Amino acid sequence: MSIFSMQGPGRRYTTAAVIVAALQTTVLGYVIESRASILRGGADALLKTAPVDPRDFLRGDYVVLNYDISSVPVVSIVGGVPQEQGQKSLWVRLKPGDGGFYGIAESSFERLPELPGTVVLHSRPFYSYGPTSADHIRVEYGIERYYVPEGQGTALEKARQDGDVSIAIRVASDGTPQIRSLLVDGKPAYEEPLY
Repeated sequence: MSIFSMQGPGRRYTTAAVIVAALQTTVLGYVIESRASILRGGADALLKTAPVDPRDFLRGDYVVLNYDISSVPVVSIVGGVPQEQGQKSLWVRLKPGDGGFYGIAESSFERLPELPGTVVLHSRPFYSYGPTSADHIRVEYGIERYYVPEGQGTALEKARQDGDVSIAIRVASDGTPQIRSLLVDGKPAYEEPLY
């Protein structure tokens, strides 16, 4: 007897299981392809990492990354900080600077237009308290962790303490960044595969 000739509840459970499996496969495929499409066709930028307490640098098999661009100067915000409190996100324009590293050129709570020679990152949502006396706004971009091959974290931690770690990213047109590679002293240490 095939499953297609089943009657009653057995057939409904089988149909439901097939539908759930198809949905899970579709969602997983979408997540993987979204990441891969950024790596294939996004705009390139090189980011300098900011110092991190070495005790927090490695947790398990991923590296915690901090960037200079994670602290957005309030004076760089075009149009100022909105008066109302609530969930907000920033659009941050980066342009190349010293050593080829990208830095903040301007930022806005509204989408910034594309300009040649620059990339625009869209921050993760954060809670804004409205205008304050703070000089900087701390943001995250979703690239604050980099997973390393198992057992190689210690060598990377030593390299981080001895030299400079930088991150090459690709940025999608919607401002979503994706880590392309991790560099130690300017040389690729880990490349991110498409799939």
